[in-house]
Amino acid sequence: MKKEANAPVRRKSGLAQLLVPLIAIAVLVLFNLIRDPSFFSVAISTNNSGNTVLTGNLVSILNGASELAILSMGMTLVTAACGGQDISVGALAAIAGSVYVKIIAGAGAAASGWIVLLAFLACVLVAMLFGAFNGTLVAVFKIQPMIATLILYTCGRSIAYWINGGATPTISNGVVSAIGSFIPGIPVPTPIFIVIICGIIFALLFRFTTLSLMTQAVGINQRAARLNGINSTGVKLLTFVILGACCAVSGTIAVGRMGLINHETVLSEIEMDAILAVAIGGNALGGGRFKLSGSVLGAYAIQALTTTLYAMKVPSTDIKAYKAIVIILLVALSSPVVKQAMSRLWARIRRGKSVVGKEAA
Repeated sequence: MKKEANAPVRRKSGLAQLLVPLIAIAVLVLFNLIRDPSFFSVAISTNNSGNTVLTGNLVSILNGASELAILSMGMTLVTAACGGQDISVGALAAIAGSVYVKIIAGAGAAASGWIVLLAFLACVLVAMLFGAFNGTLVAVFKIQPMIATLILYTCGRSIAYWINGGATPTISNGVVSAIGSFIPGIPVPTPIFIVIICGIIFALLFRFTTLSLMTQAVGINQRAARLNGINSTGVKLLTFVILGACCAVSGTIAVGRMGLINHETVLSEIEMDAILAVAIGGNALGGGRFKLSGSVLGAYAIQALTTTLYAMKVPSTDIKAYKAIVIILLVALSSPVVKQAMSRLWARIRRGKSVVGKEAA
């Protein structure tokens, strides 16, 4: 009975956590509908490969946010367990992408779907090993996550450069192109399906394992979690390994989009957007309770803002400044101080309504 009584409370808490990203997306949708009613229209066209595909700003938002959405899932786990953020995800994605390209380019024109799969598994393994390196610094050596991952943030793109000998090899492979764009005969961009698959994998992990519970327990109170038999070191290490796998997936999507690997530009500065997606999603950056769907919505909110600014002909050099202003507002709205003030205001409004109701009666 107690469990059933607490269920509505948990549902309300979950909905409240999603309030900020949902409001952000709703405001952007309303603004664009007023500014240009056709902003979200979807059209059918033929791409350069002769395939029938869906086009439009809505498709661009869902497609363009794919790498960020996947990274935000892994970043949410690291944030929840460790109370800090990994700032090396962009560099790690570049390393994974370089390994991916190295294997495929080495096979030449004979690279089949099996070679691409082997290359993907290899880059996932490499990224997970680097993730384990970051996790070891945080979980074993007790280094603050942002400082620990600063090492790979600094040298990661140089490692990606060395992997391919300083070259930027181009890949002409149908499978690789399909991963970053469209599968022939399917009008929806492939990265959108990859995000859905990643979301399903995380949902299954949380459903059939105790990963979510242990991650939150370690983030809320590491000492109490340890006294309850939870290996906090192992949980923290695991979250970094999972984030490494997310980096590899994002790196392969980015390579598929460009058809090459450029260690300097691939997913450049995406780590900042990933952290912001977690914050906008209502997750505490100090660790503890988290909601993966909030981070994903935060990623789409950031991409929707970027697409809106481009549609308004804002120069690319000014976009970061506009994004910063909007993000400051979103983060301020989701801060504990503002939330407490809004809660007090709502309580006073409800008390006022009850008093008016009694007087009317």
